[in-house]
Amino acid sequence: MVNATKGLCITCDIPMAQFIINMNNSLPASQKFIIHVLDSTHLFVQPNAAEMIRGAIAEFRDRNSYEKPA
Repeated sequence: MVNATKGLCITCDIPMAQFIINMNNSLPASQKFIIHVLDSTHLFVQPNAAEMIRGAIAEFRDRNSYEKPA
C-alpha cells in the first residue's frame, strides 16, 4: 500500500536550507513543518508552512541587509 502526503518541495541553497531546518528545530513538536529533508538543497514541508517560511526569510533578509550610511 502506498502512503501519500501532500506537501511543498522547497529548493534553495545550503545556508538557506540550514536556516529553515534550524527554524523548524526551534519550534515545539506540534508545530514542526518539515516532513522530510530530501538532500542538502531540497526540503519537503507541509503546505500550510509556506507563508511562515517566506515571512521568516524576509525578516532575516531585512535584518542582514547592508544600508549605505547617509
